[in-house]
Amino acid sequence: MVQGTGSDVGKSLIVAGLCRLYARRGLIVRPFKPQNMSNNAAVTEDGGEIGRAQALQALAARQPLTVHMNPVLLKPQTDVGAQVVVQGRVRGTARARDYHALKPDLLAAVLESFGVVKDGADLVLVEGAGSPAEVNLRAGDIANMGFALAARVPVVLVADIDRGGVIASLVGTWALLTDDERACVRGYVVNKFRGDVSLFDDAIGIIRARTGMTCFGVVPHFADARLLPAEDAVALDARTPRTGTAPDRVRIAVPRLPRIANFDDLDPLNAEHGVEVVIVEAGEVIPGNADVVLIPGSKATLSDLAALRAEGWDVDILAHHRRGGIVVGLCGGYQMLGRSVADPGGVEGEAARVAGLGLLKVDTVIGDAKTLRPAEGRDAMFDEAIAGYEMHMGETSGPGTARPWLVLADGAADGAVSADGRVMGAYVHGLFAADGFRRAFLSAVRAGDYAGASHARRVEDTLDALADHLAAHLDMAALDAAFA
Repeated sequence: MVQGTGSDVGKSLIVAGLCRLYARRGLIVRPFKPQNMSNNAAVTEDGGEIGRAQALQALAARQPLTVHMNPVLLKPQTDVGAQVVVQGRVRGTARARDYHALKPDLLAAVLESFGVVKDGADLVLVEGAGSPAEVNLRAGDIANMGFALAARVPVVLVADIDRGGVIASLVGTWALLTDDERACVRGYVVNKFRGDVSLFDDAIGIIRARTGMTCFGVVPHFADARLLPAEDAVALDARTPRTGTAPDRVRIAVPRLPRIANFDDLDPLNAEHGVEVVIVEAGEVIPGNADVVLIPGSKATLSDLAALRAEGWDVDILAHHRRGGIVVGLCGGYQMLGRSVADPGGVEGEAARVAGLGLLKVDTVIGDAKTLRPAEGRDAMFDEAIAGYEMHMGETSGPGTARPWLVLADGAADGAVSADGRVMGAYVHGLFAADGFRRAFLSAVRAGDYAGASHARRVEDTLDALADHLAAHLDMAALDAAFA
């Protein structure tokens, strides 16, 4: 089990890289995360949903997705509450305090799923959540040491030196563990190092003197991590904007909604050399020189639509369209582009019906049923193949659907395109990962040479490079012994 001294220390990438490394040895290796909190999710082959990081890890391990790889997924809807997904299905919603009372009841489902994942595997790599040092939340823990003790798995700690205080984070974590928890720990990894690694040699001795822990390696910063899908919206904070924008580059502006979801839809676009993806933060205006405004997915359409209006982005989007710009809505963003969004049952909060942006002649009603399914077909504008998945609560109808954006393999239509062809929305996530469609879409915006590299191939190559990176900087013989 890989646990971190804090959030965003690189646990997910370490597990993904190790999954690929062990898979290349010919082992059947599978990822597992007892509890995840993220609005970036993936649809599994058994018809549920799990965190996006576990989907990436499964790809690295060359294993099919299953809901059991992430049995508890929390999808934040408000600052204090989240949708609770258990073994791929929505169990309900819970406020933070209520969820902590619920955790002991979820341990049985977590251990059941762990048994399913473990069956037939040579190795299961488990990822923790947050930090085991959060002892105020230790009662009923299913994410870190509570799981490690219940499942009897060895633990490796990961610490992020890039944020500073790495010695204190490791020594402090050790100090806050109980004797039983310390007995699980086999050692630690220092992640995201920049510069001369030998400068950390003395620190290793200091940490050993204070804790007795073994260092399995100091891993330099892996710059190409940006080419892999991120686990949650924290990654958007670290995104480095491109400078010196070329005049012939397609500029795509994306308002950062408070409950932005499945924003890995942007990854294939952001990796294109001829494209600049601009994340528009709260307090900023949508750039007037944008070619495309893309409204992303949302975990809470009504509240994010209200936030969009509060920022004045609705005015910017309508002005952008009047100037001849293109507007794209994906999933929740598609719902916002319509004439109205209604939540009569109060699924997202208070029952309400509000006006949408009115750029598509469609109306959405949010209900209890959640659509979760893989999707493939063709787009109706360029007749290019697309593949992805649907993950939404709500049904959309209206005259605008007579001009769909996508036609799925089963003949069903999805989405809508405006009469002028400059506004389009659909429920299917993952559209831009289809190389032919991405090339056609971008070429229609601005002539250029796009999709020179396959997005799927780029991800595969990056996972291989990550595995090589870890193999070069970790003491793999010691890790093998620790995992035995």
